[in-house]
Amino acid sequence: MLEYFYNPVMLSRLQFAFTTMFHMTWPLLSIGLSIFLVVTESLWLKTGDPAYYQQTRFWTKLFLLNFAVGVVSGLPLEFQFGTNWSRFSTATHGFFGTILGFEGALAFMLEAGFLGIMVFGWNRISPRMHLFATCMVAFGASLSAFWIMVANSWMQTPAGGSWVDGRYVIESYWLGIFNPDMPYGFTHMWVACLETTLFVVGGISAWYILRRQHVDFFLKSFKLALLAAVIITPLQVYLGDASGRAVAEYQPTKLGGMESHWQTNPPGEGANWTLLAWPDPENQKNAWTFLEIPDGLSLLITHSFTGQVKGLRDFPREDQPPILLPFYSFRIMIGIGFAMVAVMLWTLWAWRKRRLTPELLPRQKWLLYSWIAFAPLGYLAVEMGWITREVGRQPWIIYGLMRTQNGASKLPASAVATSLAGYLILYTILFLAFLLFAWRILKRGPNLEEVPPAPSGGDK
Repeated sequence: MLEYFYNPVMLSRLQFAFTTMFHMTWPLLSIGLSIFLVVTESLWLKTGDPAYYQQTRFWTKLFLLNFAVGVVSGLPLEFQFGTNWSRFSTATHGFFGTILGFEGALAFMLEAGFLGIMVFGWNRISPRMHLFATCMVAFGASLSAFWIMVANSWMQTPAGGSWVDGRYVIESYWLGIFNPDMPYGFTHMWVACLETTLFVVGGISAWYILRRQHVDFFLKSFKLALLAAVIITPLQVYLGDASGRAVAEYQPTKLGGMESHWQTNPPGEGANWTLLAWPDPENQKNAWTFLEIPDGLSLLITHSFTGQVKGLRDFPREDQPPILLPFYSFRIMIGIGFAMVAVMLWTLWAWRKRRLTPELLPRQKWLLYSWIAFAPLGYLAVEMGWITREVGRQPWIIYGLMRTQNGASKLPASAVATSLAGYLILYTILFLAFLLFAWRILKRGPNLEEVPPAPSGGDK
């Protein structure tokens, strides 16, 4: 096991995995919060209720903090394609580099350009123009996620070109962008951003309500998060199911790793779904299993009790992914996802029983504790889903075309280990700084004395 840590390719993978998993936690909330801000600002303009204006100003502070950390932590990712994955970049720059360029020029610049207007435009431009700026920030954040997921989805299911003399020659950008995985990968990830944000907003609101601080103010944000969760949580379950069936069609080895499924079921017989297992790749089987549901995997993947699901034994061992990590990370992700649905239904039931009032909700301690707990668990679910997606693709950096080891730069292990240690230290400091500033924002709370700008704003 230790020899892997003297392997520059493995160290480069660990470095990219660490920096990616750290960075993605910030755009998650930035994307979702930007849309939440559009909702609260729109409600202010529609109703004239100053509470919605104050909601917008309070949550904007957390959005800005997330945006700042996201920008700083994301810069090293771009450079790693040149430093650690230069052979991959050389082979794919015609498409992959262009897509990353689109993300920077068409999405990030749009978001960053209107961000200044959104932050400093109060009392300088009209409220409607300010809402437009907020909408552009939200659109830019989501557009950025779109282009990033296009690039990653293309690595999962490459399309639109061909492999010629060690390079990918793009023939159709349309087919490359809208590759088979993209619709599932982007929508599943984008909705995950919304779902995580809803439980962060709901969790923070629950924390204040539990402490009986600004109860009326945070009851509004709590109910907004719940109403959106009524739509988003079941939608995410549906998208997860569709994404799983797409994986079975286009990346059968990944599905085999996610389910530790070794043997293709014969015609007329269903494939069982296993809750827990201990994979044994050496012997191409599970050492033990716990709670098998007969025909369950066939039903999930093919929506038929006897649908055929390919097993890992149908593929060469050198093309099989690691099993243990995607198998359990996948289960953690779906477990948290279904638990979020349960919390949403529980809270909806409490609302129906008229318990979501300023007087009664602070007494619903277990309900509020559940929302507080799911604020970080939403992040965990996304990280587990990303591990499933990326580790399940191995041993390919471009599925079926280029192996990961062939895409890495030729670097000494000591150099990669040094940079990895540097990132660990830097990102730890960055995370602690975020916690400090976030705590200051939460401790200060909302400013309930802020007066909304005049309806005419900056117009004369």
